[in-house]
Amino acid sequence: MPGQFKIRLASRADLDVISDHRARMFADMGELPPEKFESFRAQSKEALRSMLEHDQYVGWLVSPQNAPEKIVAGAGVTLRRVAPHPQQNSTGQFDIVSGRQAIIQNVYTDPEWRRQGVGTLLMKEIIAWSEKTGIASLVLHASEEGRPLYEKLGFVTTTEMRFKG
Repeated sequence: MPGQFKIRLASRADLDVISDHRARMFADMGELPPEKFESFRAQSKEALRSMLEHDQYVGWLVSPQNAPEKIVAGAGVTLRRVAPHPQQNSTGQFDIVSGRQAIIQNVYTDPEWRRQGVGTLLMKEIIAWSEKTGIASLVLHASEEGRPLYEKLGFVTTTEMRFKG
């Protein structure tokens, strides 16, 4: 399976595809009404442009090996700094982590390419990149459909909540 696909880093030239993936991801989850799709896509494109220019976003895109111009999936991380905090590791012990944190975002695979291991390939690439670049912690918000993949790769549910006020 890995030999069937090629992963590359995203650039500013890829903003259209990344913002389209982001909008389609939220639409597929039922969180983006059709009448808001274009506005959301355009706003995402501008935000991502700024984030890329300021080295706050790193993205990856996947193509079939035999069709490198065809983007079938993508994912990215937003980078931020976090203060020291305890974080449980894979052995159940607590470590103190601080420094750069990567928030995984925009994980999207075109429907016809799903269930072929593309998401796993992307996530393993992000995990390897985060280890190589010294990212202190890696977090994400999972859809119900994505949760089994993330759990299989070692992600655990945390106590995060969101203010709706």
